[in-house]
Order: sequence, then structure tokens, then C-alpha cells
Amino acid sequence: MLATVMQWLVLSIFTGALVGVGCTIFLRALFATAGRAYAAPLWLQMTLLPLGGLANGLLLHYGYKLRRSTFNDNAIVAVNEQQGKLPFRTMWIKPVAALITLGCGGSAGKEGPCSHIGASLAATVGRLLHLNREMRKRLLACGVSAGFSSVFGTPIAGAIYGVEMLAIGRIRHDFLFPGIVAGVTAFEVSRWLGVPYPHYDISFAGVFTEWLFLKTVVIGILCGAVAWLFVELLHQSKKAFGRLRDRYALWPPLMPVLGGVVLALLILAVPNQYLGLSLPLMDRALHGDAMPYLGFFWKALLVAITLGSGFYGGIVTPQFVIGAVTGGAFAHLLGLKAALGAAVGLVAVVASASNAPIAAILMGVELFGADSTLYVAGACVAAYLIIGHRSVYPEQQIAFSKSSWIFARADLPVGQEKVRLSYGLLRWLRMRRRQAKRGKA
Repeated sequence: MLATVMQWLVLSIFTGALVGVGCTIFLRALFATAGRAYAAPLWLQMTLLPLGGLANGLLLHYGYKLRRSTFNDNAIVAVNEQQGKLPFRTMWIKPVAALITLGCGGSAGKEGPCSHIGASLAATVGRLLHLNREMRKRLLACGVSAGFSSVFGTPIAGAIYGVEMLAIGRIRHDFLFPGIVAGVTAFEVSRWLGVPYPHYDISFAGVFTEWLFLKTVVIGILCGAVAWLFVELLHQSKKAFGRLRDRYALWPPLMPVLGGVVLALLILAVPNQYLGLSLPLMDRALHGDAMPYLGFFWKALLVAITLGSGFYGGIVTPQFVIGAVTGGAFAHLLGLKAALGAAVGLVAVVASASNAPIAAILMGVELFGADSTLYVAGACVAAYLIIGHRSVYPEQQIAFSKSSWIFARADLPVGQEKVRLSYGLLRWLRMRRRQAKRGKA
């Protein structure tokens, strides 16, 4: 076993360092381009969105014609179905597309390109070293973990997230050591190269009581419902733009253009703070500023239109923003401080929409300190259960059902499986109906 530890130390440190450098290059480019749309005149914002959509559409449509293999470049699919293989020639497409999306004001996240860079580099290392299938899958997963760790600034949570996101209800423990080593290495390399990471000083001091714990669980339930709405908006947006394309036989690169037009019209009524990454909005929520009750809806809607129409971008940063805004807006109704509610909401939506409660709890600890553990734990698990078998990742597999009342076939992607009530629950309902009929007779 010592040989196994040494083997994965070498592979994970090398891969993590490589991913840390790659993600730093992307993040440097992002810092230079993103966020400028907020200060631009309205007419320029409305012009940039359709133009960015066109650039995205052309890049994704023609760029993927360069690949020689038939492999999907989705990291979850690569681990679950492709034995850890990813195309290398098209690795640059998604990071460039994300820079265009966020540079023109599209509402999306920054972690998707970093996890893609990590997965692609790790897959390349595995191929060059002629590793077997299982080792390639493990190495690719640790590349994803390294990418998340590099962009989040939470090395342990990012590492666990990269493993937990693969399937609902299952964590591959053999992936943990490589993932954590690669995640810590990528984080340290990115920090050494000058990537800034935020620190949030939120007070969790005071006597923690059962009543306070139940209040955080209520926030978790609310965030689970908000995450459910977010996933449904995203799903319905993709379906709507897909039907529009099929019905009128539209050229695929035009779909992001139409999405950009819709976004441009929406910002006539919706504040532009919901465009782009929306990190200033999240920071204000975590500092205790008042948040609008419908803020979560506007952010979820703009993200759904952006990604649903064909722009490329990450999906986790929007979860941060949606959760922080939700928690900050409704915390006072439960007698909680707005900043505390925002912190709990931030991780609860991640736990729910991504089906990653363990990573979300650890993320709360790394972002807000160990004192936050009791506040975020109940909220994250409650939110994870409330959303059911839905996910922002349609490729995510269902390993185990979240409830004994629900039946779902194992190892099928969320987007393909039709979840049903279990036979035991249906039998119980039939018995209750028969007893009710006998009572009436």
C-alpha cells in the first residue's frame, strides 16, 4: 500500500501542478476581460450580448469539427462511460468560449472551464503514460478536483466536489487521496502564481441552540426549493431553444445570438448586476446588505437563458450567487442576521443543485471557518434532499435513491432516468384507499 501511496503522490502532484498553471492562465485572462460590462453604457451592453452569442456559436460549431475522435468532452461522461478518455485537440474551445461569454456580460460561472482544463490535462497525462482504464479514470477525476480547487480557493472542498459530482449517493473513496493531493497542489500553485482568493469574515459566535439549528434547516429547505427552480429553468430553457432550432431549421450558431437578444431585452427591466459572474452582488450579500426577495429568480433566469441558448460557461458560481442572495433576503424572517443567512444559503444551494452535500459542508468550513460547521451542515443536507433527483449536471448518475419512497434505477444519468414512487409506498396507498372505501360502506 505504501507503493500505491507513493505512486499517487507523484502522479497527483504532477497533475495538480500542471492544472494549477493551466487554470491560472485562464483566470488571469478572465480577470482582464470579465466585469467590464457592468460599467458600459446600456446600448453597448445590449450590443455585446448578441455579438458574444454569435462568437460563441461560431466557435463551438466549427471548433468541435477539429476533433478526430468521437469522445464526449464532458468530464462526468469521461469518467463514467469513456474510461477516462477526453479529446485533447479541442481542450482550448471551452475556456475561450467562457471568456467570450463572461466578457460580453453573459450570466454564467468561471469554474466550468477550469474543471475542463483539469480533466483534459489529466486525461492527456494518463494517455502519455499509457495508464490502464481504472487509473485513467482516477487521474481524470483528480484533474477535475484540481480545477475546482484552483478556482474556488477551497482545496479540500474542491477536491471532494470533483469526486462527489460524479454520482448521486456515491463517493469513490479510491478517488479521494489523488483528488485531495492534486487539489491542494493546484491551489498552492495558483496562489503562488498570484491568483487572489477571497476571505469572508462572518461571525458565527454565540450560543448554538437546537432552535437556531432548526432555523438553518428551514433556510436549507428554502434553498432546496430555489435550486429546484433553477434546475427546472435551465432544463426548460434548453428545451425551448432546442425546439425553436428544430422547428425552424435554424443554423446552430444563431441560437446563442437569439439568447443574447433575449438577455439584451431583459436588462431593460432587470438590473445589470445579474449579468456576468455577479460576484459583487454575492459579496454584498455576505457583508449583510439587504437583498431583493426576487433576486435569486432574476439570476437563475439570466443564467438559464445564457446557458440554455448555447453560450458556454460554468454552473457553480451562479449557485453561489443564487444561494447567497436567497439566504440574505429571507434570513431576517427567521430572526437571523443577513450575512449568516447568505453564508448558509450559498453552500446549501451548491449542496442541492450539484447533489454534493459533503463538499458543500466542507466548503462552508473553508470559506467561513470551523465555527460555521453546525450552521451549514443541516441546511446542506436538507437542501440536498428537497431537490430530489434533479441536477444541474444531466450526465450525473443516480447511484442510490434519496428516499425509500422513491425508486430509481442505478447508474443511469439523471437526464435519462424516470424516477417513480416505490412499490412499497404504492402498496401502502392502495391499502389506505381500500380501508377508506370499507369505512364508507
